[in-house]
Amino acid sequence: MGDCCRDAQPFRLCSGLRFLGYIMILLVFAIVAVSYYAVIVVAWGPQLLHGGLLSILAFVIVLLFHFLLVLLLWSYFMVVFHDPGAVPVGWQPASKGTYSALENSVILADHIAIDTRESEFLSTEGSGRRPSIRYCSHCQNNKPPRSHHCSVCQRCVLKMDHHCVWVVNCVGARNYKFFLLFLFYTFLETVLDSLALLPHFIKFFGDARNHSGSPGNLAVTFLSFVLNVAFALSLLCFVVMHTSLVLSNTTTIEVYEKKKAVEWKYDLGKRKNFEQVFGSNKLFWFFPLFSKNDLHDVPALHGLDFPTRSDIEV
Repeated sequence: MGDCCRDAQPFRLCSGLRFLGYIMILLVFAIVAVSYYAVIVVAWGPQLLHGGLLSILAFVIVLLFHFLLVLLLWSYFMVVFHDPGAVPVGWQPASKGTYSALENSVILADHIAIDTRESEFLSTEGSGRRPSIRYCSHCQNNKPPRSHHCSVCQRCVLKMDHHCVWVVNCVGARNYKFFLLFLFYTFLETVLDSLALLPHFIKFFGDARNHSGSPGNLAVTFLSFVLNVAFALSLLCFVVMHTSLVLSNTTTIEVYEKKKAVEWKYDLGKRKNFEQVFGSNKLFWFFPLFSKNDLHDVPALHGLDFPTRSDIEV
Protein backbone atom coordinates (compact mmCIF):
# COMPACT_ATOMS: atom_id res chain seq x y z
CA MET A 1 0.00 0.00 0.00
CA GLY A 2 2.81 2.36 0.90
CA ASP A 3 4.57 1.63 -2.38
CA CYS A 4 1.40 2.47 -4.31
CA CYS A 5 1.11 5.78 -2.52
CA ARG A 6 4.73 6.58 -3.22
CA ASP A 7 4.37 5.72 -6.91
CA ALA A 8 1.25 7.81 -7.32
CA GLN A 9 2.01 11.30 -8.59
CA PRO A 10 -1.22 13.30 -8.66
CA PHE A 11 0.54 16.27 -10.26
CA ARG A 12 0.85 14.25 -13.44
CA LEU A 13 -2.89 14.68 -13.76
CA CYS A 14 -2.22 18.38 -14.29
CA SER A 15 -1.23 17.54 -17.85
CA GLY A 16 -4.96 17.00 -18.44
CA LEU A 17 -5.35 20.76 -18.11
CA ARG A 18 -3.85 21.05 -21.58
CA PHE A 19 -6.85 19.26 -23.05
CA LEU A 20 -9.14 21.51 -21.00
CA GLY A 21 -7.25 24.50 -22.41
CA TYR A 22 -8.08 23.54 -25.98
CA ILE A 23 -11.76 23.46 -25.01
CA MET A 24 -11.33 26.92 -23.47
CA ILE A 25 -9.89 28.25 -26.73
CA LEU A 26 -12.96 27.01 -28.58
CA LEU A 27 -15.12 28.61 -25.89
CA VAL A 28 -13.35 31.96 -26.37
CA PHE A 29 -14.07 31.91 -30.09
CA ALA A 30 -17.66 30.80 -29.47
CA ILE A 31 -18.25 33.76 -27.14
CA VAL A 32 -16.65 36.12 -29.68
CA ALA A 33 -18.87 34.71 -32.45
CA VAL A 34 -22.06 35.03 -30.38
CA SER A 35 -21.17 38.60 -29.36
CA TYR A 36 -20.33 39.56 -32.94
CA TYR A 37 -23.62 38.23 -34.23
CA ALA A 38 -25.63 39.93 -31.49
CA VAL A 39 -23.91 43.34 -31.57
CA ILE A 40 -23.07 43.72 -35.28
CA VAL A 41 -25.52 41.55 -37.20
CA VAL A 42 -28.65 41.88 -35.06
CA ALA A 43 -28.39 45.07 -33.00
CA TRP A 44 -26.30 47.81 -34.61
CA GLY A 45 -25.28 46.74 -38.10
CA PRO A 46 -28.79 47.33 -39.55
CA GLN A 47 -28.89 50.78 -37.89
CA LEU A 48 -26.11 51.99 -40.20
CA LEU A 49 -28.64 52.24 -43.05
CA HIS A 50 -31.28 54.27 -41.20
CA GLY A 51 -29.49 57.62 -41.32
CA GLY A 52 -29.51 60.40 -38.72
CA LEU A 53 -27.95 60.36 -35.26
CA LEU A 54 -28.78 56.69 -34.78
CA SER A 55 -26.63 55.70 -37.74
CA ILE A 56 -23.75 57.82 -36.41
CA LEU A 57 -24.00 56.11 -33.04
CA ALA A 58 -24.14 52.73 -34.79
CA PHE A 59 -21.02 53.62 -36.79
CA VAL A 60 -19.11 54.54 -33.61
CA ILE A 61 -20.17 51.32 -31.87
CA VAL A 62 -19.31 49.14 -34.86
CA LEU A 63 -15.93 50.86 -35.27
CA LEU A 64 -15.03 50.53 -31.57
CA PHE A 65 -16.19 46.92 -31.53
CA HIS A 66 -13.90 45.93 -34.40
CA PHE A 67 -10.98 48.00 -33.08
CA LEU A 68 -11.11 46.33 -29.67
CA LEU A 69 -11.72 42.93 -31.24
CA VAL A 70 -8.55 43.20 -33.33
CA LEU A 71 -6.45 44.22 -30.30
CA LEU A 72 -8.10 41.52 -28.17
CA LEU A 73 -7.42 38.70 -30.65
CA TRP A 74 -3.93 39.99 -31.42
CA SER A 75 -3.04 39.95 -27.72
CA TYR A 76 -4.71 36.57 -27.25
CA PHE A 77 -2.75 34.88 -30.03
CA MET A 78 0.47 36.39 -28.71
CA VAL A 79 -0.19 34.87 -25.28
CA VAL A 80 -1.10 31.49 -26.77
CA PHE A 81 1.83 31.19 -29.17
CA HIS A 82 4.56 33.23 -27.46
CA ASP A 83 6.95 31.33 -25.21
CA PRO A 84 6.79 32.72 -21.65
CA GLY A 85 10.46 31.87 -21.27
CA ALA A 86 12.08 28.60 -20.25
CA VAL A 87 15.25 28.23 -18.21
CA PRO A 88 18.14 27.46 -20.59
CA VAL A 89 19.55 23.96 -20.23
CA GLY A 90 22.65 24.05 -18.07
CA TRP A 91 21.94 27.59 -16.92
CA GLN A 92 24.54 29.02 -14.57
CA PRO A 93 24.31 32.29 -12.65
CA ALA A 94 25.93 35.30 -14.25
CA SER A 95 29.29 36.41 -13.01
CA LYS A 96 29.51 39.15 -10.44
CA GLY A 97 30.64 41.54 -13.15
CA THR A 98 27.46 40.95 -15.10
CA TYR A 99 25.25 41.48 -12.10
CA SER A 100 27.05 44.63 -11.06
CA ALA A 101 25.13 46.47 -13.78
CA LEU A 102 21.99 45.78 -11.79
CA GLU A 103 21.98 47.90 -8.71
CA ASN A 104 22.51 45.71 -5.66
CA SER A 105 21.19 42.56 -7.35
CA VAL A 106 21.16 39.19 -5.64
CA ILE A 107 24.69 37.92 -5.03
CA LEU A 108 24.65 34.24 -5.82
CA ALA A 109 26.60 31.65 -3.89
CA ASP A 110 29.66 30.06 -5.49
CA HIS A 111 28.68 26.54 -4.57
CA ILE A 112 25.57 24.94 -6.11
CA ALA A 113 23.74 22.48 -3.91
CA ILE A 114 22.36 20.00 -6.44
CA ASP A 115 20.30 17.96 -4.03
CA THR A 116 18.17 20.83 -2.71
CA ARG A 117 14.42 20.57 -2.98
CA GLU A 118 12.83 21.93 -6.15
CA SER A 119 11.36 25.20 -4.96
CA GLU A 120 13.19 26.13 -1.78
CA PHE A 121 16.09 28.40 -0.91
CA LEU A 122 18.96 26.88 1.01
CA SER A 123 18.94 29.94 3.24
CA THR A 124 15.83 32.01 3.70
CA GLU A 125 15.84 35.65 2.68
CA GLY A 126 14.09 36.67 5.88
CA SER A 127 16.96 35.37 7.99
CA GLY A 128 19.31 38.05 6.74
CA ARG A 129 21.56 35.53 4.97
CA ARG A 130 22.06 35.63 1.25
CA PRO A 131 20.03 33.16 -0.81
CA SER A 132 21.75 30.26 -2.52
CA ILE A 133 21.07 29.11 -6.05
CA ARG A 134 17.92 27.08 -6.37
CA TYR A 135 17.80 23.75 -8.16
CA CYS A 136 14.85 22.01 -9.84
CA SER A 137 14.87 18.27 -9.26
CA HIS A 138 12.29 17.77 -12.04
CA CYS A 139 14.27 19.57 -14.77
CA GLN A 140 17.66 18.68 -13.29
CA ASN A 141 18.68 22.28 -13.79
CA ASN A 142 19.48 25.42 -11.81
CA LYS A 143 16.69 27.96 -11.37
CA PRO A 144 17.13 31.71 -11.89
CA PRO A 145 15.46 34.10 -9.43
CA ARG A 146 11.65 34.25 -9.67
CA SER A 147 11.39 31.15 -11.88
CA HIS A 148 9.15 28.23 -10.95
CA HIS A 149 8.41 24.74 -12.22
CA CYS A 150 5.06 24.30 -13.98
CA SER A 151 3.50 20.87 -13.47
CA VAL A 152 1.39 21.29 -16.61
CA CYS A 153 4.13 22.43 -19.00
CA GLN A 154 6.67 20.16 -17.27
CA ARG A 155 9.41 22.79 -17.25
CA CYS A 156 10.67 25.75 -15.27
CA VAL A 157 9.20 29.05 -16.46
CA LEU A 158 11.01 32.37 -16.11
CA LYS A 159 9.27 34.79 -13.73
CA MET A 160 6.24 32.52 -13.76
CA ASP A 161 2.95 34.18 -12.84
CA HIS A 162 0.57 31.25 -13.37
CA HIS A 163 -0.53 28.62 -15.86
CA CYS A 164 -3.64 29.83 -17.68
CA VAL A 165 -6.01 27.20 -19.08
CA TRP A 166 -7.68 29.88 -21.22
CA VAL A 167 -4.52 30.21 -23.33
CA VAL A 168 -3.06 26.68 -22.91
CA ASN A 169 0.20 28.29 -21.86
CA CYS A 170 2.10 29.61 -18.90
CA VAL A 171 2.18 33.33 -18.25
CA GLY A 172 5.74 34.39 -17.58
CA ALA A 173 8.42 37.00 -18.18
CA ARG A 174 8.14 37.11 -21.96
CA ASN A 175 4.36 37.07 -22.44
CA TYR A 176 2.97 38.64 -19.24
CA LYS A 177 2.44 41.96 -21.04
CA PHE A 178 0.43 40.21 -23.76
CA PHE A 179 -1.71 38.50 -21.13
CA LEU A 180 -2.41 41.82 -19.39
CA LEU A 181 -3.39 43.46 -22.68
CA PHE A 182 -5.65 40.51 -23.43
CA LEU A 183 -7.38 41.00 -20.07
CA PHE A 184 -7.64 44.76 -20.57
CA TYR A 185 -9.04 44.68 -24.12
CA THR A 186 -11.40 41.82 -23.31
CA PHE A 187 -12.74 43.82 -20.37
CA LEU A 188 -13.27 46.90 -22.57
CA GLU A 189 -14.91 44.76 -25.27
CA THR A 190 -17.32 43.11 -22.84
CA VAL A 191 -18.24 46.48 -21.30
CA LEU A 192 -18.90 47.89 -24.77
CA ASP A 193 -21.01 44.86 -25.73
CA SER A 194 -23.00 45.07 -22.50
CA LEU A 195 -23.80 48.76 -23.01
CA ALA A 196 -24.56 48.27 -26.71
CA LEU A 197 -26.91 45.38 -26.01
CA LEU A 198 -28.61 46.88 -22.94
CA PRO A 199 -31.43 48.64 -24.90
CA HIS A 200 -32.04 45.48 -26.90
CA PHE A 201 -31.95 43.38 -23.73
CA ILE A 202 -34.68 45.59 -22.21
CA LYS A 203 -36.63 45.41 -25.45
CA PHE A 204 -36.25 41.63 -25.38
CA PHE A 205 -38.94 41.23 -22.72
CA GLY A 206 -41.44 43.32 -24.67
CA ASP A 207 -40.76 41.43 -27.90
CA ALA A 208 -41.05 38.12 -26.08
CA ARG A 209 -44.49 39.03 -24.68
CA ASN A 210 -45.71 40.37 -28.02
CA HIS A 211 -44.22 37.42 -29.94
CA SER A 212 -42.48 39.90 -32.23
CA GLY A 213 -38.96 39.53 -33.59
CA SER A 214 -37.05 36.42 -34.56
CA PRO A 215 -36.88 33.89 -31.70
CA GLY A 216 -33.33 33.03 -32.69
CA ASN A 217 -32.19 36.66 -32.65
CA LEU A 218 -33.92 37.26 -29.33
CA ALA A 219 -32.21 34.24 -27.80
CA VAL A 220 -28.76 35.24 -29.13
CA THR A 221 -29.20 38.82 -27.88
CA PHE A 222 -30.24 37.64 -24.43
CA LEU A 223 -27.40 35.09 -24.21
CA SER A 224 -24.76 37.54 -25.44
CA PHE A 225 -25.83 40.25 -22.98
CA VAL A 226 -25.74 37.88 -20.00
CA LEU A 227 -22.35 36.45 -21.01
CA ASN A 228 -20.79 39.86 -21.56
CA VAL A 229 -22.05 41.27 -18.26
CA ALA A 230 -20.78 38.18 -16.40
CA PHE A 231 -17.35 38.36 -18.05
CA ALA A 232 -17.08 42.13 -17.57
CA LEU A 233 -17.67 41.80 -13.83
CA SER A 234 -15.25 38.89 -13.41
CA LEU A 235 -12.59 40.51 -15.60
CA LEU A 236 -12.83 43.73 -13.60
CA CYS A 237 -11.55 41.81 -10.57
CA PHE A 238 -8.64 40.37 -12.56
CA VAL A 239 -7.76 43.73 -14.10
CA VAL A 240 -7.66 45.38 -10.67
CA MET A 241 -5.65 42.51 -9.18
CA HIS A 242 -3.03 42.39 -11.94
CA THR A 243 -2.75 46.18 -12.02
CA SER A 244 -1.84 46.04 -8.34
CA LEU A 245 0.68 43.26 -9.02
CA VAL A 246 2.33 45.14 -11.89
CA LEU A 247 2.65 48.38 -9.90
CA SER A 248 4.31 46.50 -7.03
CA ASN A 249 6.45 44.32 -9.34
CA THR A 250 4.99 41.12 -7.95
CA THR A 251 3.76 37.92 -9.59
CA THR A 252 0.73 35.95 -8.49
CA ILE A 253 3.03 33.25 -7.09
CA GLU A 254 5.08 35.82 -5.16
CA VAL A 255 2.13 37.35 -3.31
CA TYR A 256 2.61 35.06 -0.29
CA GLU A 257 6.39 35.56 -0.33
CA LYS A 258 5.91 39.32 -0.40
CA LYS A 259 3.68 39.18 2.69
CA LYS A 260 6.53 37.61 4.65
CA ALA A 261 9.02 40.29 3.60
CA VAL A 262 9.33 43.58 5.47
CA GLU A 263 10.18 45.36 2.22
CA TRP A 264 9.76 43.87 -1.25
CA LYS A 265 13.18 43.98 -2.90
CA TYR A 266 11.81 44.11 -6.47
CA ASP A 267 9.61 47.17 -5.82
CA LEU A 268 11.41 49.93 -7.72
CA GLY A 269 8.54 52.42 -7.72
CA LYS A 270 5.34 52.34 -9.73
CA ARG A 271 6.79 53.79 -12.94
CA LYS A 272 9.81 51.50 -13.05
CA ASN A 273 7.74 48.50 -11.98
CA PHE A 274 5.42 49.17 -14.91
CA GLU A 275 8.37 49.42 -17.30
CA GLN A 276 9.68 46.06 -16.09
CA VAL A 277 6.63 44.51 -17.80
CA PHE A 278 5.62 46.95 -20.56
CA GLY A 279 8.99 48.50 -21.43
CA SER A 280 9.87 52.19 -21.46
CA ASN A 281 8.73 52.98 -25.02
CA LYS A 282 5.27 54.52 -24.69
CA LEU A 283 4.40 53.83 -28.34
CA PHE A 284 4.42 50.08 -27.60
CA TRP A 285 2.56 50.12 -24.29
CA PHE A 286 -0.85 49.39 -25.78
CA PHE A 287 0.28 46.82 -28.35
CA PRO A 288 1.46 43.22 -27.80
CA LEU A 289 4.95 44.08 -29.02
CA PHE A 290 8.29 45.16 -27.60
CA SER A 291 10.68 47.66 -29.11
CA LYS A 292 14.24 46.56 -29.84
CA ASN A 293 15.54 49.11 -27.36
CA ASP A 294 13.35 47.72 -24.58
CA LEU A 295 14.44 44.16 -25.30
CA HIS A 296 18.03 45.34 -25.05
CA ASP A 297 17.75 47.76 -22.12
CA VAL A 298 15.20 46.04 -19.83
CA PRO A 299 16.77 42.75 -18.63
CA ALA A 300 13.60 41.75 -16.75
CA LEU A 301 11.87 41.15 -20.09
CA HIS A 302 14.25 38.24 -20.67
CA GLY A 303 13.46 36.74 -17.27
CA LEU A 304 16.99 36.04 -16.06
CA ASP A 305 18.18 39.28 -14.42
CA PHE A 306 16.09 41.48 -12.13
CA PRO A 307 17.17 44.79 -10.59
CA THR A 308 16.45 45.18 -6.90
CA ARG A 309 16.14 48.10 -4.52
CA SER A 310 19.42 49.59 -3.36
CA ASP A 311 18.12 50.29 0.16
CA ILE A 312 17.38 46.62 0.92
CA GLU A 313 20.02 44.04 1.71
CA VAL A 314 19.34 40.87 -0.27
